[in-house]
Amino acid sequence: MHEPQGSILPITGPRRFIIDLVHFARRVPSTPVSRLVNVSALLGARNEHPARPSWALLFMKAYALVGANHPPLRRALLEFPWPRIYEHPWMNCALAIERSYLGEHGVFVGLFRAPEQQTIGQLQEALSWYKHQPLEKVGVYRLALRVSRAPTVVRRLLWWSTLNLSGFKRAIRFGTFGLTSYGALGAESLHPISPLTTTLTFGPISREGDVNVKLIYDHRVLDGAYVARRLRDIEFALNHEILDELRLGETYPPEPRAPEQAVRILRSHPLTGPVSSSDNDDHVILPLARKKRP
Repeated sequence: MHEPQGSILPITGPRRFIIDLVHFARRVPSTPVSRLVNVSALLGARNEHPARPSWALLFMKAYALVGANHPPLRRALLEFPWPRIYEHPWMNCALAIERSYLGEHGVFVGLFRAPEQQTIGQLQEALSWYKHQPLEKVGVYRLALRVSRAPTVVRRLLWWSTLNLSGFKRAIRFGTFGLTSYGALGAESLHPISPLTTTLTFGPISREGDVNVKLIYDHRVLDGAYVARRLRDIEFALNHEILDELRLGETYPPEPRAPEQAVRILRSHPLTGPVSSSDNDDHVILPLARKKRP
């Protein structure tokens, strides 16, 4: 039987991005730590909230609240010109978003700065806006696609310099932690890789509210026992601060709780970042929303 030849396909921009991400992520000695968390108290409160927020958003804000009180979660290892640890003043969340690009599904990454300073309603409003924006109208998407067209040596130099030269630029451009989940698809990522210090992921949520939550951490920066304790703190934040806010049903942001200097920097660097997903509970990227008042 004659064997037909296959075809050569070009590598799309989003695929080049993933290739570069894996290239740098595999250099990180990452280790996963998991904890079975119960969020049964949030099930009804989430459904009754005016925005019916994404689960990814709730986990993201809970982890950001924990990181605001635990500086090591905001640290990163910089390797040039000498090895050193950088600590950012607030949490920046990086999330992978599946979008359609040139007829194929592609992964884009955006940032959400200081999610602990935003209300759940405001975050969901921003999320809904970004989910429906055309790619060409989202600045971070355009930048990612433009960089992906550069030769490999140029792209790798840009990645390397951002990850290793300036801790501030690293946190602004890549975030302090990542968040991804296939829970809404009934699946669970065993060990997602990332060049960031920590990555949060969670699996499907059972009817009883049980969910397996994992923190994948850079062992050069953090230790396992410390990360295990922070998973416990995430569960506490979900069942207290997040639950209380869901019950209040507020949609406008409170006064920022970050240090005055950090708030001033935040307001001077508003982020236009992408958020999109085919499902409200899929992994999404949330941008920093501007303050709104009634």
